Amino acid sequence: MTDLRPDEQEVARAEAQAVLAVAADPDYRGELAALIAAADEGSLGDEEARTLERLLELALQAGRIRAVYGPGGEQAALRLYRRLPRGAEVGASARSVTEALGGLSGRRLESISLDAVGPGAYTLSVAVDGATLSIRLDRQGARVGSVAT
Repeated sequence: MTDLRPDEQEVARAEAQAVLAVAADPDYRGELAALIAAADEGSLGDEEARTLERLLELALQAGRIRAVYGPGGEQAALRLYRRLPRGAEVGASARSVTEALGGLSGRRLESISLDAVGPGAYTLSVAVDGATLSIRLDRQGARVGSVAT
């Protein structure tokens, strides 16, 4: 269960209503209707959370949330997204990368490079005092690719 704060509730309901207005698939329309009802109640079950998660990912990436609801609406959507399963996973992967980078602290930087490996996918390589850390950055988040000493 995910409880919604009033500002999160407003953005969740409005985004679901906007998509419902143009959705053609009857099954998806049913998911959106369930999400709207749950948002009205102020609490999401697992299914509604997954539906909202997909909506927020797309709307945040496209910049729609900020454009329609302003910075406050964007902050509410981001705060809510981080509490949903996928957002929590992305946060955990970022913390894992930060922890790995912390292991390089105090060492002399030898080189750093960023390589494009595909559409929206990059590898950041950091070499320090004989150790190399490779970090993968893509739509799934940030994660340690490899560590060589």
